[in-house]
Amino acid sequence: MSIKIYTDGSCAGNPGPGGWAAVIIGKNMKNELCGGEESTTNNRMELTAAIKALEYCDKKKLNLDMLEICTDSIYLKDGITNWINKWEKNNWKTSNKKNVKNIDLWKKLQTLTKSKKIKWSWVKAHSNEAMNNLADRLAKKATPI
Repeated sequence: MSIKIYTDGSCAGNPGPGGWAAVIIGKNMKNELCGGEESTTNNRMELTAAIKALEYCDKKKLNLDMLEICTDSIYLKDGITNWINKWEKNNWKTSNKKNVKNIDLWKKLQTLTKSKKIKWSWVKAHSNEAMNNLADRLAKKATPI
């Protein structure tokens, strides 16, 4: 089964109350997930959206022959595809020797992605991508304000 997931995070103030959302699309299936936190950051919500989507796929035991995660967060896409291996080798330090922010979520995401073949795609925020716009609306709606 081929699955496409659109994720987004939102924050009213940064930090502040935030929301996350994921739209999971497969053959004859479309599921919307969302939630929020009272005090968070936009980057934490972006990471949480991807984590919650992958946890949902695992819980539902979806057979993931092909999985694509579409995000408008360069932080999320570059973090999971480029930076994470360097961070791990450097004992979770950035190139300027500072602690990686959101390490708890990065480690969780790393665990969830290890056994999966995932194509990570960046989409332009607030463009003509309908499912990304839906994820954006859901994340904003889930923000507890």
